[in-house]
Amino acid sequence: MNEFELKYGCNPNQKPAKIFMHEGQDLPIEILNGRPGYINFLDAFNSWQLVKELKAAIGMPAASSFKHVSPTSAAIGLKLDDKLKKACFVDDVEGLDDSPLACAYARARGTDRMCSFGDWVALSDICDVTTAKMIKREVSDGIIAPGYEPEALEILKAKKKGAYNVVRIDPSYVPAPIEHKQVFGITFEQGRNEFKIDRELLSNIVTENKDLPESAIRDLIISLITLKYTQSNSVCYAYHGQAIGVGAGQQSRIHCTRLAGSKADTWFLRQCDKVLALPFRSDLARADRDNVIDGYINHNEEDVCADGNWQKYFTSQPEKLTCQEKKDFLATIDDVSIGSDAFFPFSDNIERAKKSGVKYVAEPGGSIRDDAVIDCANKYGMVMAFTGMRLFHH
Repeated sequence: MNEFELKYGCNPNQKPAKIFMHEGQDLPIEILNGRPGYINFLDAFNSWQLVKELKAAIGMPAASSFKHVSPTSAAIGLKLDDKLKKACFVDDVEGLDDSPLACAYARARGTDRMCSFGDWVALSDICDVTTAKMIKREVSDGIIAPGYEPEALEILKAKKKGAYNVVRIDPSYVPAPIEHKQVFGITFEQGRNEFKIDRELLSNIVTENKDLPESAIRDLIISLITLKYTQSNSVCYAYHGQAIGVGAGQQSRIHCTRLAGSKADTWFLRQCDKVLALPFRSDLARADRDNVIDGYINHNEEDVCADGNWQKYFTSQPEKLTCQEKKDFLATIDDVSIGSDAFFPFSDNIERAKKSGVKYVAEPGGSIRDDAVIDCANKYGMVMAFTGMRLFHH
């Protein structure tokens, strides 16, 4: 198959639409179920590159959850502790600890569950039954992986009344070194971004503190590879083997840092005792729980604890999570890593990062205010590496 006709493009009025290989060769994919659309394939091919690169860089199975051509998270297959399992709604999954791939997926999907609603999943390894069972119960549009265990494939094919999109990609496929895209009828050409992200990229440490442990090297690599496939401007917080806050597509760097930081804060707060103990009604859907937890933590439009509201979600009225309680809990967080796809132009980014427990920083450097940014990092005893490489993605 060297081309595949799509129902439509980005929007229903954009027809005709298809994906194809310019030189007439076969597409490196096999559609095992469903009929993926234009945006599905954009998510699929970007997310596959991310998890393939993570697996190569870290040496562990990797997973990512994508929405609108940016990752909500990416993670490697480290085991989850009991609190994280409960926060990710996977504490009931049998055999989770025995499958690194399932652990990677549980982390990636559990990071930002609101943004992962209706996501596209990418797996670096052959999808096993444990991972497929977890995917089956989430609202998701499709999956790309290098292969599927027979039982896992049958589980996924039954999802969405048989319409779930399942794509197998040839893991040996290597694209041409030059890529093209069209905008307004004009063709752009550039070399593919084949820049390798590894520990050597973090060797130029510019702060007084130069103690960069292996765990931070791992997390900074995860952050930077995630940014490589995130719509710019972008900033990514990472912790214990996963991206925990992605701020994508903002025009201002500080807005990226704030957005990603707020997501990271929410991820941490989901694991605090007061949130884990929320008395949810047994008939509340998983997606509704996600929305309620976000409202409980972030004090959104609806006060979920108020009379007339709490009865819809809980078996008893919970105490509110106060701003002081949130501040006190987040003050205990440390050793978080942050990456940026371009330099931090002002020290306000470091100030905001500190509020979310950041200790390790990777950014290209090259700003006329680098000295001020370094001074701010030194003030907090952070370790900052200048990578010298911008990672814009559009």
